Amino acid sequence: MGCRPPVGIKAWNILTCFSDAVSTNALMEQLRLKYQQKPWAETMKLVHFCMGKPLRPGSSALDGPLRSCMEKIQTTLNAKSLFSVMSRLESLSKQRGLSAHVSPSGTACYITSNMFYIEVQLEKDGKVVDVKLAHLGEEPVVCDDLVQHLRMKNYDAFGQILEDLSNLYQIPGNSEMKAKGYLALQALEKDLYSMFLLDRAQDVNRITEVLHGKVGHLVPRTGGAPMNIEFYISPYQVLEAELDPGSQVCGTKTVVTVEATDTLHKLPLSPLLVDTQAREDGKLAFLPLTDELSTDLPAFFVLKFYQPIPMSLSSIEEIQRLTGIQITGLKLAPLYELIVHSALKEKCSEDLSTHKSCFFVSLPDCPKHCYFINKSSEKSVLAGALVSKIPFSHPNCVPSVIEILRHQVAYNTLISSCVSEKHTNEDDSELLYFEVVPYKNMSFSVLFLHPLKENLACGMCGIIDSVLFIGLTRDLVLSRLLYYASCYKYILRAAPMGVQPMKNTSSTCVSTAY
Repeated sequence: MGCRPPVGIKAWNILTCFSDAVSTNALMEQLRLKYQQKPWAETMKLVHFCMGKPLRPGSSALDGPLRSCMEKIQTTLNAKSLFSVMSRLESLSKQRGLSAHVSPSGTACYITSNMFYIEVQLEKDGKVVDVKLAHLGEEPVVCDDLVQHLRMKNYDAFGQILEDLSNLYQIPGNSEMKAKGYLALQALEKDLYSMFLLDRAQDVNRITEVLHGKVGHLVPRTGGAPMNIEFYISPYQVLEAELDPGSQVCGTKTVVTVEATDTLHKLPLSPLLVDTQAREDGKLAFLPLTDELSTDLPAFFVLKFYQPIPMSLSSIEEIQRLTGIQITGLKLAPLYELIVHSALKEKCSEDLSTHKSCFFVSLPDCPKHCYFINKSSEKSVLAGALVSKIPFSHPNCVPSVIEILRHQVAYNTLISSCVSEKHTNEDDSELLYFEVVPYKNMSFSVLFLHPLKENLACGMCGIIDSVLFIGLTRDLVLSRLLYYASCYKYILRAAPMGVQPMKNTSSTCVSTAY
């Protein structure tokens, strides 16, 4: 007789032998038939054993299905008991390369690395009592965000924080080098927070900080959540907040962190801002980056975006000139193509083709508009790229970078207002056609048939201020419409009021700046 394999190995084989022909229901039925005679407690113990079994580095081909199965089981299990919560925490830690062990009392779980540790205190029924975080050389502090995530069973968010904490120490080298990277990040955060307090008055609101602050609306790093800066909010969102004071509109944000790199950069180890008062010229005074106040590290600071931002090549080059560091991994494309793709991704749940250039928009009490977005080419003056993060090494460049970002996002918002998920139209009657054409220096023109004459009208537009859109047309209604809607289609609805014919030409042009 052949040797009968242990039960644990047989269950392991069932979990790893996935096939496209075997459905989930069929797999579950096989498991039920195999273990229907065994007590449920023994089966649960076996499943938890398999989930905690370490994965072999050399068997990545087989680990994929197993890892997927483990994650699905962990997600499906509603961790309520002390044992199941501990198992969930251990699994999350191992997935991110961290160690985890349970205290002798069995009511505390320690998630550790060489540079930090997290202590999770639980009651005997599995309820979370407290969560503390301690970086190397620091006293542990209570993290309310981590407590909230675990109490709400939001293990995805908790796992993301574990990953973010681990990424803080991905700098090559020993523990001393990693600790210096963390000190540099702390020094940067103190300088940025001091800049944030410069323009802050007692009665200032969040929207004013977002649009006018040197570093926008800044939220310091707390626990595992990194420092973030909210630097732009659209006029439409401003109007929404004014109409509904209880709403919490969310603008464009960036996260402040430190990342490893292949080259050395001189990073500050202590705050460099001299005082909290700007000079008469509005510029801030910083201490020189001497050897005593800095160190060379294979790392740099980064402003990281939650979603990549379409940026013009000129904006990218200006930021690189300010920071002195190249933004790598860029793929040039027509800027308008990138803006259209990002707008469609935000407005539509389905995947619409980025090759579409014609969009139909309905407005109340107005004929339907049809917009043709002229994307030009990557060789044009408005070539661009998707930027996911901006590296830098000194805090003094952050306010200028934030202002460039505001200008770019304001421009993107204006162009995106002409994009909709509807790119086909059944009824062509009473359609108003407009063509949006890119121009230099973050400006564009709009071509349309004159509503009163048989010729072509052209509107030249540009954003001269990313915070206040200023209209230079005779009719101030146009500029106010743009400010409150940040939407060119509403301006074009009123365009005939501001159109003035040019002499000796077959077309009409109205020049507008915002």
